[in-house]
Amino acid sequence: MPAIPLDDRGQAQAAALAARLAPLPLDAIVSSPLERCQQTAAAIAATRDGQQVITEDRVGECRYGDWTGQPLKKLAQEPLWRVVQAHPSAVTFPGPDGESMPDMQHRAVAAVREWNARLGRDATYLICSHGDVIKAIVADSLGLHLDQCQRIQADPCSLTVIRYTPLRPFLVRMNDRGGGVDDLMPRADGHGPAHHRAHDQAHDRAHDQARGSDAAVGGGSGGADAPNGRADTMNGATSIQAGAAASGRQPSADTRG
Repeated sequence: MPAIPLDDRGQAQAAALAARLAPLPLDAIVSSPLERCQQTAAAIAATRDGQQVITEDRVGECRYGDWTGQPLKKLAQEPLWRVVQAHPSAVTFPGPDGESMPDMQHRAVAAVREWNARLGRDATYLICSHGDVIKAIVADSLGLHLDQCQRIQADPCSLTVIRYTPLRPFLVRMNDRGGGVDDLMPRADGHGPAHHRAHDQAHDRAHDQARGSDAAVGGGSGGADAPNGRADTMNGATSIQAGAAASGRQPSADTRG
């Protein structure tokens, strides 16, 4: 519900996250309209010379309808609670403002895809969102049915990273609550934009699409040659690194609950 700000612990978590992400260039900071996400995004933007937070309604919290503002202990006694836990794809929350969980997933994933296209192939951006929304985006990235999203955990101010390519998304991190961001930085090893400008465009597109969308054989992190284009997903925040479909680099999205 609106008018629920971060408490002292939440503010400390947001500040710690902002410090973790400080070395990582962000082409956009996108947030749910609810205050707690706006505060998280503002803490991250405050370390970036006045970068603005862009509000995106489609990554807002699921519309819980008549459940909004109700104590969880009371809701746990409702028959719908067990459906939410075991069969979320069948759930529509009660009341005229209630939303179905499939509709929530559809709008959130559509928003990520549109931001990927809008920002371009080499962009990295952050989305601050909510637990159910983040879990739904992660389930989509893994090709899981929405009913499996309750197996995914999205803690407050955790970081989830998804790298989008023309063939498939790669889940790079999930529910990460610590560690650096060196592996998320733009590459400078000859596979960045300058490299592509120096070579035949048609060859580069075929080269990048083949390598950027392929999984690493025998293990490893990310796809073959792991180009840019990763999505970071965090509780309260989603960071997306965008990449053009032709190059195999797509925005990355960080979604948080």
